[in-house]
Amino acid sequence: MNNPLQASYQQEQSGGVLAQASASREMEEVKGQIFMAKQFPRNVFDSERRILDACKRPALAQTAVYRYPRGGQSVEGPSIRLAEVLAQNWGNLAFGIKELEQRPGESVAMAYAWDLETNVREEKIFTVPHSRYTKSKGVTKLTDPRDIYELVANNGARRLRACILGIIPGDITEKAIEECNRTLTGNNKEPLKDRISVALDAFKDKYKVTQEQIEARMGYNVGAFTERDYADLIQIFTSLKDGMSKVEDWFAKEDVKKKKNNNLTDAFKKNEKDNPSNSKKTTQKADNKQKEDVTDGEPEQATLDV
Repeated sequence: MNNPLQASYQQEQSGGVLAQASASREMEEVKGQIFMAKQFPRNVFDSERRILDACKRPALAQTAVYRYPRGGQSVEGPSIRLAEVLAQNWGNLAFGIKELEQRPGESVAMAYAWDLETNVREEKIFTVPHSRYTKSKGVTKLTDPRDIYELVANNGARRLRACILGIIPGDITEKAIEECNRTLTGNNKEPLKDRISVALDAFKDKYKVTQEQIEARMGYNVGAFTERDYADLIQIFTSLKDGMSKVEDWFAKEDVKKKKNNNLTDAFKKNEKDNPSNSKKTTQKADNKQKEDVTDGEPEQATLDV
């Protein structure tokens, strides 16, 4: 006859053994990483050169900087994509996101970056509720495992970027941003007009942002856009794609054309109200014109009757 207490004790013992084995394996992996980092230390100059070479790629330069409005000013900085490139080319740097625990309705995760040579570690532990907020639907609870995973990964990417930038020297990051800006402004394989057209289509297809909204944001027509304006559009698109900002933060919801038409109508009504005599004169002129047309037509009709 099986004893329930004995079965429970054996299960706890087996679970403890598995946990110890997993912890021991992770410890050995960490020791191996630190040993290899000491055996093959990074060359700072080579790492900087690799980072700057990577920033010469147009695809990376277009997504290297995000931007979002805050307090009436524009805040910008290196995106998660640029932070990943910095970490990969800096060398001997372990970084990532781990989900520590998943509770009913929320997940506890950790983002970290660890310099294996200097033993400097940045980590951020955060809680992600299994819900998504939108202005139209309010708070929506998530039950699909894939939606929960993507939500945790999206929130973890921002913390991971902060951890990586806390390890990489600030001057290296600034040089990388400058190199990306040079690459972006020097990428003239296609005419600026065509690139702006592609950007406008991307905004419309992805975020339902019209050309009029973009022109209202910039303050002038698309035909007057420069390379700097194109770079700004790319940074705004990157910010929206990374979830750093929302469409409402950048573009007004009201239709610009409708607003212009309303302004013209209001101005016309105001002119009639301020100068009613002009309206009367216009009406009298129209009546006189009609009478003249009728008078001119009478002789012609009499001739035809004869």
